Amino acid sequence: MSTLVCVPITVDDLAPALADAQLARDGGADLVEYRIDECFSGTDDPDEERLILQLVADSPLPCIVTCRPTFEGGAYDGPEDARVSLFEKLGTAEHPPAYIDVELQAYTRSANFRQKVNLAVQHPKQQRSVRTRLILSIHDFDGRPSDLTRRLADAWAEPAASVVKLAYRARSLRDNLELFELLREGPKPMIALGMGEFGLMSRVLAPKFGGFLTFASLRDSTATAPGQPTLSDLLGMYRFRSIGPETLVYGVIGWPVGHSMSPLIHNAGFEAVGHDGVYLPLPIAAGANDADNATSLKGTLGALLDDRRLGLAGASVTLPFKKVMRDLAPVEGWQEDDEVTALGAANTLARDEARFCLRNTDHTGLIAPLETTLGSLDGRAIAVVGSGGVARTAAIALARCGARVTVYARTHRRAVEIAATHASINAAPLGDLQGSSADAYINCTPIGMDGGPEPGGTPVPIDAIERSPTETVFFDTVYNPIDTPLLEAAGERGRRVIDGVQMFVKQAAGQFRRWTGKGAPVELFDRLVRERLGG
Repeated sequence: MSTLVCVPITVDDLAPALADAQLARDGGADLVEYRIDECFSGTDDPDEERLILQLVADSPLPCIVTCRPTFEGGAYDGPEDARVSLFEKLGTAEHPPAYIDVELQAYTRSANFRQKVNLAVQHPKQQRSVRTRLILSIHDFDGRPSDLTRRLADAWAEPAASVVKLAYRARSLRDNLELFELLREGPKPMIALGMGEFGLMSRVLAPKFGGFLTFASLRDSTATAPGQPTLSDLLGMYRFRSIGPETLVYGVIGWPVGHSMSPLIHNAGFEAVGHDGVYLPLPIAAGANDADNATSLKGTLGALLDDRRLGLAGASVTLPFKKVMRDLAPVEGWQEDDEVTALGAANTLARDEARFCLRNTDHTGLIAPLETTLGSLDGRAIAVVGSGGVARTAAIALARCGARVTVYARTHRRAVEIAATHASINAAPLGDLQGSSADAYINCTPIGMDGGPEPGGTPVPIDAIERSPTETVFFDTVYNPIDTPLLEAAGERGRRVIDGVQMFVKQAAGQFRRWTGKGAPVELFDRLVRERLGG
């Protein structure tokens, strides 16, 4: 059976709930979950019961009815006998729900509760035909329950339970691996989901491991649990319907990665070339320094790579793990290419049969757009602004192409450290940009970035832009916004510009070819990023 997609709907009134259910059906969902705990008070109000019965009867999709009590993260705080009475009426209604969801904690609280709930659902020992089934659920919004094994055993042993649901807050990506094992090994159909940003993998990869269903919200604002993807992202960007047991897994490793554009373009690319893969955010919490980052990366990535059934076949690597990834290479026995060795950092993990290797495609993202605009870089004077990882990569890659590079940085010591890596790299104080002269200026700082320290700033002084020859190129590695203040200022003065989208797309194309063996649909990548950013 294929993994179902369920859209949860918080019910306030009949018409809006049915309208959302229709949107869910139109969007490709298989069923909806009506969360009635905010509209059902348990005070013997006949209008409340009529609304809920009518909602189920008119539902455009098969439905789950959930009245979640406050003790398990919901909003219902009325009497339990009223909730059970509603379940009984739903189960024997002319148009019953496909499932009712009851918490294991409530179900096992008393024999009377169990008996009455069993009357509402199809029990294997009952002869009468009842069309409603029981989902027995376990939730923990803090983390993995310490008594999880016992709780699952109790849920699996309950004859009336058709489906067992487990959802707890994932504390790291490693929690997903246990959830996948439960999906594979559980004696009953299961829903096993990690909540929060670390748990997205469990939601998207449910069909790879035989999950009964996964949840997706109609919109970000209507998610009923932290980390729920939207229906459009799940079915569209992540191509949920195409995921199966053999689907290879890829992702972007970093912190944070929630707003990365990489899942958007790589998943579209996999579809375009017919590659059976899915690309996910892979957040790994950063530490206070490189040593902490190495510990965090080694523990989490090692667990993912060791799980053969997961099928992690490759990854993009971003801040703050590019240098740390390269440092782990000799420890893990990974091969590295010449660019990784020269740059001291890796942005790509790829699998060659049984062995993993490190690559760096950042240099391609930097060099290719410049060569398209300037031609050969041999002998060209290039100004690199900044002294972080991007600046280091740019300076070394340019020097290896024969360019004469000057690194301008606020922290002069760091610029000197970069200059020490190659004879063709010099260091200069940031203030020297005012009187500088170069064929191209490359911004490798966050100045001009939305949400950055100086979103309205220009890393190169306006006077320096105005004095530059008209053929001078201004290249911004920032891609959000596409037209940064630097590029706007240079473009308004007739100078040539290269935006950060070009760099992002070129380096992603190098990764894509390394993973799939096929050329990336570069124009598709570029269009998707620009559409998403509104450019």
